[in-house]
Amino acid sequence: MRSLLSRAIQIDPSFHLGLTLVVLLAAAEIFAVILHYASRSSAGRITTLQTLPAALPRAAATVAPPPAAAVAQPRPSQPATVATPLPSLAEQLMREGVQLRDRGDTTTALQRFDEALDSEPDNVGVLLEKAKTYDAMQLYDRANEIWRKIRDISPSDSAAYRAADQRLKLGVSSPGAAVEGAPAANAPPAAAPPRDVAGNPEGPVMAITEVQTSQTPDPEAETNLALRIGIKKQPGVAIDHNKVKIYVFLYDTVDDNEVKLTDADVSSEWGTQKHDWTEANPEILMVNYVRPKTPHPSASSSEAGQKSRSAKGSAPESGRRKYLGYRILVYYDDKLQAVQAEPGRLLQLYPPPESPSTP
Repeated sequence: MRSLLSRAIQIDPSFHLGLTLVVLLAAAEIFAVILHYASRSSAGRITTLQTLPAALPRAAATVAPPPAAAVAQPRPSQPATVATPLPSLAEQLMREGVQLRDRGDTTTALQRFDEALDSEPDNVGVLLEKAKTYDAMQLYDRANEIWRKIRDISPSDSAAYRAADQRLKLGVSSPGAAVEGAPAANAPPAAAPPRDVAGNPEGPVMAITEVQTSQTPDPEAETNLALRIGIKKQPGVAIDHNKVKIYVFLYDTVDDNEVKLTDADVSSEWGTQKHDWTEANPEILMVNYVRPKTPHPSASSSEAGQKSRSAKGSAPESGRRKYLGYRILVYYDDKLQAVQAEPGRLLQLYPPPESPSTP
């Protein structure tokens, strides 16, 4: 039994040698594996550290430019925000007057110029346009007065002064005043036929020289205005004042729509004493238009209004009336001599007849 145990425990030396080799080989493999993974890990760290600086410039290259760089791309140009001064009242009225004159309505044009001069009496631009208007109407005496004023108030080196000075020195060419010996082509053109204040050709016997409208403040009236009408005879014509007929028609708008002859209080009187045209000066006719204030609705006021209308021979009418304008017809020996209207469309609504039978 003892011999069997001793024989069993005894180990062969070659076994120990082989086991040792196996252990060594296993340890070598384990060390190799550890060394392999350790080398890969350190290489990865080195690669990361080496590529990181190279990535920084690329990242910096993609940084957006600062906002100030946007100025390098200009936006579409916008209009200047500097506010231009609004035209004055005188300038607005002057423009309206020029437009009216260009359309042939010189009467209203002169009224606009006068309104402009009420606010700026020495406005040279308005004075120039008014003088040109009188020249166009061949009212040279009035034009010369304004040209003189322009010359007096303008600086000597201004264009307005030179224009006024030249106009006053040269005067108005009379027909047929050709310089002796000058060729016919240089002769002044024949004078245009005389025109009245509205720019219409004057009649052979009589003409309208002015129509001015003025309003008077009246606490008891809605509208209180007066028309100043100048009527002249033609030079060298003998007038029989009994053959002169002057019609002045005043019109209202009803509810700002329909045009009708006025039902306001209208009166007329001569502003000159003789008014027989024995002298060359125009005779002045004054026409007054007064519309009393509308009373508050009541039985008594309604009755009074009906009585007033019945006294005028007209039927009661509804609708609010406002002054619109006038139409003036001048006849001599039953022949139409001059016509003027404001607004001009009244002549279209009511064409003037050639004889006063149905004016």
